[in-house]
Amino acid sequence: MIEALLIGLAAGVVAGLLGVGGGALFVPALTIGLGLSQIDAEATSLLAIIPVALVGAWRQHTKGNADVRTGLELGVLAMGGAAAGAAAANAVPERALEIGFGLLMLVVAGQLARRALTG
Repeated sequence: MIEALLIGLAAGVVAGLLGVGGGALFVPALTIGLGLSQIDAEATSLLAIIPVALVGAWRQHTKGNADVRTGLELGVLAMGGAAAGAAAANAVPERALEIGFGLLMLVVAGQLARRALTG
């Protein structure tokens, strides 16, 4: 329980500070720290992101930093993709999800490092 609370707190801080939905922190923490399977960690992360995103968006909106129309458009359009992605995640081997998630994190880290070094 304490580990779950610490994971939630850390993901909330990262989400609010960096605009990351928390999934980049939730999924590894849930698999490594709490021993969840990859698919369970992804599903739990998606559920946990709802309140994190709402609070972060509200706080940013109160500062005038949120483009509400674009955010809602992206959210509505992404719902179909999320449904398709969840169906695909349940259809492929868990090992493929683990490798895919790891590769995604490496690509994102590489892009961020490149931008930071050249920007």
